[in-house]
Amino acid sequence: MDGTTLVDTLTDDLETELSRLGSSKWLYALTDGDMTGEAIRAAAAADAAAAAETFADWDGDLFDTLAADAADRRDALDADADAADRETYDALASFDDPVERAGGALGYALVVDRTLGQMVGFFVGDADPSTANDFRGFRDDHDAVQEAILDTLETRCDSDDAWERAEDAATTVIDATYDDYVETLEAMGVQPKNVC
Repeated sequence: MDGTTLVDTLTDDLETELSRLGSSKWLYALTDGDMTGEAIRAAAAADAAAAAETFADWDGDLFDTLAADAADRRDALDADADAADRETYDALASFDDPVERAGGALGYALVVDRTLGQMVGFFVGDADPSTANDFRGFRDDHDAVQEAILDTLETRCDSDDAWERAEDAATTVIDATYDDYVETLEAMGVQPKNVC
């Protein structure tokens, strides 16, 4: 296996989960139903704050890069944002092994890519091109981070077992995020399985 194959495998095997995590219902869940520009920005800042804290606790150049990317996004939106309490970051925090951490980071990156894409779409639809461009910039920066994750996996995964551990970790993070999506929407009385 290689990094490209791993991404293809994850996006195929978890197509439903990732599709729903790139939907407007995910933004609805993140904002507790407050679909306003201010609430979207606040949710993005809180998520970035949680990511920055999580990756700052891990040693290694890759995780320094991940922490810096998240911190830059947080600071651009709200430097004082409190970290979101999300199952995504509980799942990431459970990893100790460097391969699993890199795999978990890939799962996180795939979710964030879809989330930021939906946020771009929200601000385009909200006739706020300036903020839409800000979020496009966040997504472009995040694309570079995902490439760094794949480069690290290529270096660290020297066996089929290592690639499987990375895949399992990525799946764990995506599944945890999806569980958060389902549980949050159900608690709000919203059917989570229809994508919009």
